[in-house]
Amino acid sequence: MAATDAVLVGGPRDGDIFDAEDAALVELEIDGMVHRYIRTTKRRTMPEGERRVFAYDGVVDPTGAKDGAEHARNRRASPLADESE
Repeated sequence: MAATDAVLVGGPRDGDIFDAEDAALVELEIDGMVHRYIRTTKRRTMPEGERRVFAYDGVVDPTGAKDGAEHARNRRASPLADESE
């Protein structure tokens, strides 16, 4: 395959082509967040030739989860939820 044998689909790098080698997962750090793309079985025909498709899988904060709307104490189903309510 060519040196740029794959294309990213969706997310902040939609349409970027790159050399996937044998990767099943691509993680890109953009503005302090990690954006993930997963290899699919699909292929996309482009003017330069056919490319493997890596679909956008979402973004994660590399420092871990932060308290907020999903704080465990605010969820009734959580074993950590306050029983006194």
